[in-house]
Amino acid sequence: MNKYIASLFIGTSIIAGFTSCEDYLDREPEANLVAENYFTDGANLSAYVMRFYDGMLPSHSSNAYGMGTFANDNGTDNQVARSIPSRYANGQWLTSNDESNWSFGNIRSLNLFFEYVLPNIESGKLGLTDLVRQSIGEAYFFRAYQYYASYSTIGDYPIIDNVLPDDKELLLENSYRRPRNQVARHILEDLDNALAYLPESSDKGKQGVNRDCALLLRSRVALFEGTWLKYHKGTALVPGGPGWPGDAALLGSFDIDAEINYFLTEAMTSAKELGDKMMGQLAENTGVIDAFSPSLAPLNPYFCMFGQQDLDSYSEVLMYRAYQLTAPAVSTQIQHSFMTHGGGLGYTRGMIRSFVMANGLPIYAAGSGFDPDWESAGVTATLQDRDSRAQLFVRGDNCLTSYKNGEEASTYNMSWLLTESATQNPITGYANKKGCSFDYSMAEGNSRATTGSITFRGVEALLNYMEACVEKNGNVDQTADSYWKAIRTRAKVDPDYTKTIAATNMTIEGEGDWGAYSRGVLVNTLLYNVRRERRNELMAEGFRYNDLRRWCALDQLAANPVNLYGMKYWNTVYSDPQSDLALTTTDEDGNEVFLVARVNPDGDGNMSSQAEGDWIVLNRVTRNDNYVWNGLTWSRAQYLSPIGCDVFVTSSPDGDKAKSVVYQNPGWPTTGLQPCTKID
Repeated sequence: MNKYIASLFIGTSIIAGFTSCEDYLDREPEANLVAENYFTDGANLSAYVMRFYDGMLPSHSSNAYGMGTFANDNGTDNQVARSIPSRYANGQWLTSNDESNWSFGNIRSLNLFFEYVLPNIESGKLGLTDLVRQSIGEAYFFRAYQYYASYSTIGDYPIIDNVLPDDKELLLENSYRRPRNQVARHILEDLDNALAYLPESSDKGKQGVNRDCALLLRSRVALFEGTWLKYHKGTALVPGGPGWPGDAALLGSFDIDAEINYFLTEAMTSAKELGDKMMGQLAENTGVIDAFSPSLAPLNPYFCMFGQQDLDSYSEVLMYRAYQLTAPAVSTQIQHSFMTHGGGLGYTRGMIRSFVMANGLPIYAAGSGFDPDWESAGVTATLQDRDSRAQLFVRGDNCLTSYKNGEEASTYNMSWLLTESATQNPITGYANKKGCSFDYSMAEGNSRATTGSITFRGVEALLNYMEACVEKNGNVDQTADSYWKAIRTRAKVDPDYTKTIAATNMTIEGEGDWGAYSRGVLVNTLLYNVRRERRNELMAEGFRYNDLRRWCALDQLAANPVNLYGMKYWNTVYSDPQSDLALTTTDEDGNEVFLVARVNPDGDGNMSSQAEGDWIVLNRVTRNDNYVWNGLTWSRAQYLSPIGCDVFVTSSPDGDKAKSVVYQNPGWPTTGLQPCTKID
């Protein structure tokens, strides 16, 4: 059986020991009697769906130099590592000779669950106990999540909700890609079913899916599709658009404007149900920068929510993954990155400049109080009197990062910018602090960190409602107004967002914020400030790239490639050997020695040339393996990822790609190792 066909076919061998997908693909199905017996016990159902918690949902990794989920915004205008993705260079993102972005393993396994469980309930073989209801709700949720992960990456996608027999003709027939809006509607239907079964509180506590998680995901999916259709309308990347490769017969009475309205309305409905519950439940921001006491007691719940091990007490945390050192041990390395080096990544200057002053004014506005000379005085000086999120979640000069036995154990060392390797230095100078636990024991030795990994956070519902409301209605209604003020109040920013809107200069904002654009045109100041709020609140949480994609916010790079900038280094306290904040190291004799930045792009350089300007030009530090030396650009076809080219062979009746029932995404070839072509 060829592997592609097997990936759509479902047998029952998964039940026996929960074998891996790779093993399962090539195994023959066992007797149906095994599945029939297995799916008549609530404990078995619960065990079956547990397997999807590990591999499907985002969580911290154990990478030796990793920052866990806090690195997921890398490769955007928010945050970068030394290696900027090749997708921002013409001709460097290539198709693959495999079946990437075309996997149905999880969907297949969940279809098997429903194939037996629902009839067993109807026949009376399985009682609808609380455990069974929870398991059914989880199964619907995970199937929706998998469909969302796949369709949000490649767009049009097959909808396969039944167990398919080992019949090649039938399997190929079910491989046809459905228009993306139909897939999104199907996801919402699965989540409606999940909502009907899931309890308010999971039997697994906050480490399990509950009703609020389904509401939040539902609002996320609807907002994604509504804004995608709105901003990609009139292109090949939406159903029925010019050059769309799908089957027009599948569109029916498709009306893109009606679909946009439908999805934005659904986003508002789901977000409001959860958002209203979150009002008054957001973690408190006390404003304390050193957010833990020497005994590691939390002094600022808003900051500590991202760095503690046990997140059960935070109402804003809907679900998280827990880690532990005791058996069965599951831990990560992320606190080592917070406390002993710079983490190999950093925020961009554009990200930092997007944070308004505490008085609500953009930093360039008259009366803001911002002094441009502060950037010459260091990171802490740059962030003074700003939105407290910038002060909390960016490591300031010599800031405290941990305690050990009640004593200060580590502080941030800006000299790491010039002394550490690319995987460990702070890259931009604006080092991430979001997620730091202040517990030095988590940085001693390998994989000692047990910091909880947030999966769903309730404040996203407020942001989703605000954006959907403005996108749909063009204004801020009473609910969005209350949500926006609650978020700004927690950030220690004047809650009057109208003063920010009135003082916003879109030309200036567009210099460092790709989200200031849609389809290559600057958006209006109201919508921009909603996007700014989302950017600031969800910093380092992995939302940015998908936001830029759905907003069609990268087109302007095609015409005008851009550089990415970090902090100001030249002509600052860091480059001045007489300054108290001069970057220094200790020589072998214990003497403090001033560090001279190496400007050597063809060799071992660690700093961009002063001739490029006083700010670090992140894509012009080294030419080694650097495709974006001349600036970051974009091609519209790249908003959708390509499907691996082997799929077009295995989805053909006779191996001829021209006869494949699956089409490639617009602009991408069906031959491997080739770049995309330009699309309108």
